[in-house]
Amino acid sequence: MFDFVVIGGGSAGYAAATAAAGAGLKTVCLEGGKEVGGLCILRGCMPSKTFIESANRFLTLRRAKEFGLSAGPIAFDPEAIIRRKRDLITAFARHREEQLTDGRFKFVRGRAEFTDSHHLRVKLLGGGEEEIEGKTFLISTGSVLNFIDLRGLNEAGFLDSDTALDCEHFPQSVVILGGGAIALEFAHFYNALGVEVTVVQRSNQVIKEADPDIAEALVTAFRKRGVRVICGTKLLHVELTARGKSVWYEQNGQKKVAEAEEIFYALGRKPSVQGLGLEKAGVETDKHKAVVVNDNLQTSQPHIFAAGDVTGLYEIVHIAVQQGEIAAGNARRLLIGEVPEAIDYRLKMFVIFTEPQIAVVGVNEREAVELGMEIKVAKYPFDDLGKALVRGEVEGFVKLIVDAKNGEIVGGAAIGSEASELIHEIVVAMHFHSTAATLASIPHYHPTLSEIWTYPAEGLAQVGTRIR
Repeated sequence: MFDFVVIGGGSAGYAAATAAAGAGLKTVCLEGGKEVGGLCILRGCMPSKTFIESANRFLTLRRAKEFGLSAGPIAFDPEAIIRRKRDLITAFARHREEQLTDGRFKFVRGRAEFTDSHHLRVKLLGGGEEEIEGKTFLISTGSVLNFIDLRGLNEAGFLDSDTALDCEHFPQSVVILGGGAIALEFAHFYNALGVEVTVVQRSNQVIKEADPDIAEALVTAFRKRGVRVICGTKLLHVELTARGKSVWYEQNGQKKVAEAEEIFYALGRKPSVQGLGLEKAGVETDKHKAVVVNDNLQTSQPHIFAAGDVTGLYEIVHIAVQQGEIAAGNARRLLIGEVPEAIDYRLKMFVIFTEPQIAVVGVNEREAVELGMEIKVAKYPFDDLGKALVRGEVEGFVKLIVDAKNGEIVGGAAIGSEASELIHEIVVAMHFHSTAATLASIPHYHPTLSEIWTYPAEGLAQVGTRIR
């Protein structure tokens, strides 16, 4: 019998198995996928950001003349971009497999199914079956693409975030269905390489979880680059035509069409729970089939935990890791009779690697209102920042949100150059419960992008302004 059984060897599962084994629990990790590494390594963060890095470098070459430089005729090689991605991901996946098999815990390649709340039947990928008995469990099976019933889509064919990463043919034009992180990152990637891009979003704004000013700023930047962004639609059907593919949609009561060589499907993901036998274990799921957990990461069965995308809470790697580690710690606490630890999402972040980048931490303005918080907000634009002007990257702004009662920073957002890096200054400040006045008092080197945070901080702290 194992003390802790982990189902899924991705980011959450690996973190949990490592933490549990390190705490002295007899641990086994089960992975039923054809490849080892999880979504982030195999088909998510790392391969997509490898693509985007190529796009960003190409954008820099396209702007050479603006900086008094001559790069000569420029071009890109799709096969070379794919090859670089494959080489990097192969190395990342090999390293993760080495970590999973280094002997700290047992690692089994097989698909697991609960037969009751303490037993699993594992169909081994190499053939045969094995029964696993455990005192505590973690479900960390991730997510899969969520396909809607859109007439004609399958017949016409399409790319998605899995297939596009290995497609050596880049289309001349593409209609992207969706307005979330994946849709917008691929819109940036294709546009940077000169592909004609149309984004069709069902909601009234892209990045529906963000404040409207963030979404609007990105849409404005995209449109300046030639990306067509269409929001507030109802998708009707898809047609395969002699010239390519057509997506018919309804907007403001009118039937319209977007045409391109290719369609890219990015309408979200859903928890991967099929075949787990959760009903046999008494594990409850919600209407979206996400495994329901409390703040201790416990499911409806207190000895069975869940972490990562399968919970349907946040499809973000660092949160999956945090959830996995806390779940492992709580499994140990359960076994020795200690009080479990609740997870704190106060520092939740999300980042979108578009151009300009988007990064957010803590609560946004809408969430603050929903929570009944009294807040103050201040912004500062990149087009008034010296380093941004020097870099020629002046789109966007940063925003600080503070508790109106005590000035503590409760949220921050950046849309602009290097936002994914800049946001961590606010994460650190929030970790230590810093106020806007404290942040404003910290010296920042000039000229840097980081100093932009001092200006909204000064406004909220009411300590005056400085020459910039």
